[in-house]
Amino acid sequence: MNRILARLRSRVAAVVHDLAMIPLAWLGAYWLRFNLESVPEPFLRHALYALPVVFVVQAGFFWYFGLYRGVWRFASLPDLVRIGWAVSMGMLVSAVLIFFLMRLQSVPRSVFPLYALLLGTLLGGPRLLYRWLKDRRLYTQAGRRVLIVGAGRAGEMLAREMLRAPEHTYEPVGFVDDDPARRGSEIHGVRVLGDCEAIPELVVRHGVESIVVAMPSATARQMRRVVDLCAGAGVPVRTLPPMDAVVSGRAALGELREVAIEDLLGREPVALDWAALHEGLSGKMVLVTGGGGSIGAELCHQIARLGPAAIAVLEQGEFNLYDVEMKLRERYPALQIHPCLGDVTDRVAVEHLMQGLRPDVVFHAAAYKHVPMLEGQTREAVRNNVLGTRVMAQAAHRHGCEAFVLISTDKAVNPANVMGATKRAAEMICQGLAQQSTTRFITVRFGNVLGSAGSVVPLFRRQIEAGGPVTVTHPEVTRYFMTIPEACQLILQAAVMGKGGEIFVLNMGEPVMIRYLAEQMIRLSGREPHEEIAITYTGLRPGEKLYEELFHDQENLLPTAHAQILLARARRAEWSQLSAGLEELERACAEYDEKRVDALLRALVPEFGAPGRAPDNVVQLNRAPA
Repeated sequence: MNRILARLRSRVAAVVHDLAMIPLAWLGAYWLRFNLESVPEPFLRHALYALPVVFVVQAGFFWYFGLYRGVWRFASLPDLVRIGWAVSMGMLVSAVLIFFLMRLQSVPRSVFPLYALLLGTLLGGPRLLYRWLKDRRLYTQAGRRVLIVGAGRAGEMLAREMLRAPEHTYEPVGFVDDDPARRGSEIHGVRVLGDCEAIPELVVRHGVESIVVAMPSATARQMRRVVDLCAGAGVPVRTLPPMDAVVSGRAALGELREVAIEDLLGREPVALDWAALHEGLSGKMVLVTGGGGSIGAELCHQIARLGPAAIAVLEQGEFNLYDVEMKLRERYPALQIHPCLGDVTDRVAVEHLMQGLRPDVVFHAAAYKHVPMLEGQTREAVRNNVLGTRVMAQAAHRHGCEAFVLISTDKAVNPANVMGATKRAAEMICQGLAQQSTTRFITVRFGNVLGSAGSVVPLFRRQIEAGGPVTVTHPEVTRYFMTIPEACQLILQAAVMGKGGEIFVLNMGEPVMIRYLAEQMIRLSGREPHEEIAITYTGLRPGEKLYEELFHDQENLLPTAHAQILLARARRAEWSQLSAGLEELERACAEYDEKRVDALLRALVPEFGAPGRAPDNVVQLNRAPA
């Protein structure tokens, strides 16, 4: 309430000031016209006769051009333009009316331009002076000394906000920018001190306490370079949110945050065919299994943006289901949501669900994925990942779903562990059914996603917060990484592209050394790896490979219409043989015969346990046509 009253008082004061300037400018114009001497009597009398006309006309144009929408504290060029228009139009209309009313008798023609010049100065001058005094007071206050990386539009906006903030938490001491044309220039009185290579030296010379990276459109490669340079300076590093988050409204441009590992490992934003996505999913009933997991939940949110008729979420974790339902209802209140607590291996429940909801598209993300844990629990892995996929896929086939999309993994290629073997078997189920069904069975295969439940990123964060050590299995272990939103967007793109029976492989970029990941996360926390936070090597865990692969030797990669999605020409899976093997697996699971389950899984997936390819072939995906 106090803030509203204060704002009202300031606006009334501005109106009173501007109205008082009208007679001052009008009479001042006469004074100037007569060489700063007294105005002769007939001229002064007619000036006073004409003043009410000028006053009313000018006040009307002040209101029309919105002089009081702006705030004096932030007066700028648009405010001066509005003043110019209001004064010019007021002068012209006043001149016309005075001509008709008084035939300009004893009104010198030069009075009108002099009046406009004086009034414009009397209106604009105090506004600019007020802003200068406010800004000068802020510039002299001491805040946390900040060096801004990037002297572009984002850097300019950031510096301006820092200087204007009433609490003056930050004091920008300079910019760094690699553009030579900006070197030595000033932005809001803050100088561009040098290029990025000079960051460590500038931190010492200017007593910098924090570095802010103001490059919201920077690529991961650019961010890695800047962060590496900042790491040698020994001060905290903050950044602005990425531009796609600003455009989508998820973040404001001025929000500072810690540099995340996603900023360093991400890639160029994925360009999607949104028209095809809308056409493929808009107005459809979509079912997402495992919808409470990292990938499943993000899929639900991405699908919700495309205007489906409804989303059904099948999830066996009660809290996960509750969490995703609440978030969907909060963000998409008009969307019809069906939360379904259940298990994909429960044939009766799945049949009831499919009959009741009649989904058009099924995204099957439900799976056990923890590699070491599943090594000793083959039956549970097979029951959920293999038999659960068969239950869902056959139900989709029986009920005439348009498409069934299996979320697979790079660990299904030459699987060295139970988890990978079960996902390869799930792929084979979809390939086999695709040969005899009108439902489009599509498989999408990709590597690790940053920050997903159970991934190394949250584990490393917890270990760093606890003071270490950070545990890495092997100094040479590498993995492919992708952000969760990027992976889900490409899954949706592949889903609308697929005709049935394909295995799409997402281009994961270059593999990342886990040791590098750990070191960078430690540096981003403001500490030095191996000195302040130790890194220990624990040895490869059961079922773990040094290098992951995204496609099998016998799967020739082909380009697709999307540069980030490749097509693996799949090995054919004969349904008759596969079906018999699955029946045997189901009986072995029912009898809890762990050894027989393991033997049958190896028979079903012959490459299970086969040695992986040489390290130099791991990045072959990046040499494939795109």
